[in-house]
Amino acid sequence: MSLLAVAGVATTVKGAPDGIPLRPLGKTGEKVSAIGLGGAHLGRGDADAATRVARTAIDRGITFMDNCWDYGNGECEKRMGNALRDGYRQKVFLMTKFDGRTRDAAAKQIDESLARLQTDHIDLIQYHENIRMEDPDRFFAAGGALEAVMEAKKAGKVRYIGFTGHKDPAVHLRMLEVAAQHKFHFDACQMPLSLMDHHFRSFGHQVVPKLVEQGIAALAMKTLCAGAILRSNTVTAIECLHYALNLPVAVVITGMDTLERVDQAVEAMRTFKPMSEAEVAALAAKTRDAAMTGNFEGFKTGAGFDGTARNPQWMG
Repeated sequence: MSLLAVAGVATTVKGAPDGIPLRPLGKTGEKVSAIGLGGAHLGRGDADAATRVARTAIDRGITFMDNCWDYGNGECEKRMGNALRDGYRQKVFLMTKFDGRTRDAAAKQIDESLARLQTDHIDLIQYHENIRMEDPDRFFAAGGALEAVMEAKKAGKVRYIGFTGHKDPAVHLRMLEVAAQHKFHFDACQMPLSLMDHHFRSFGHQVVPKLVEQGIAALAMKTLCAGAILRSNTVTAIECLHYALNLPVAVVITGMDTLERVDQAVEAMRTFKPMSEAEVAALAAKTRDAAMTGNFEGFKTGAGFDGTARNPQWMG
């Protein structure tokens, strides 16, 4: 799967020293930085460090900010909100996610996110943890989450709508099918895309082509498998980020909890060159045996990453 067509039309952030390229966000007309800052990692360390990390990333040309209503029980949104003060909010494309499955629960969570992020609007709101076959039905049900999202959009609280999930590509494909039945077009879709995913329950092979076909922005996450891929001793962090950048994605979201992680993300972008199919195959071959165990993608094979399973009250 080549990124040549996408990379060829990229522009860069004006005034940013590192020339982070911008890529189209699906059919929205928006452009976002090819590397995004993962908000969950802002919960590590202290609040002042989180502000330094986020602002440094923005100053270096990273415009896409990822977060979620439930990260750190809201602390990660609070920290991002603080970091985006003093004019930084106007420099970024802000995304967060919600867990509520009912209209009332989703509406409450969206308003709480707005307050924590200290903003009057969220650029992209996403239905979090689409991990069960019934989750698409909950989203579109009468009195379901979509009603709250559309009300928020009409009120100017959100601009674009997407969904996320980390469990199985079959659930994402079902969401796309149910959306088509309701004649609804998502603006974005987030999923694990890594050198392990290339071989095992692959979102890259099964979901990304559908998104490209429908003009839905693909958002890559867990490109380092929440850090586990490095313990496989098969590939480096830079190789992982290069693989994800080579996919037809709008943005590769990666965790940054230190300034060194910001440097790593920028270095991956600086050294990235579109790869041929043969080059991708050679890189992916390094992880094949390790990937087939599923041990390095615990978010697919276990329940440790399923926040909504541990907290059913979040879902309304």
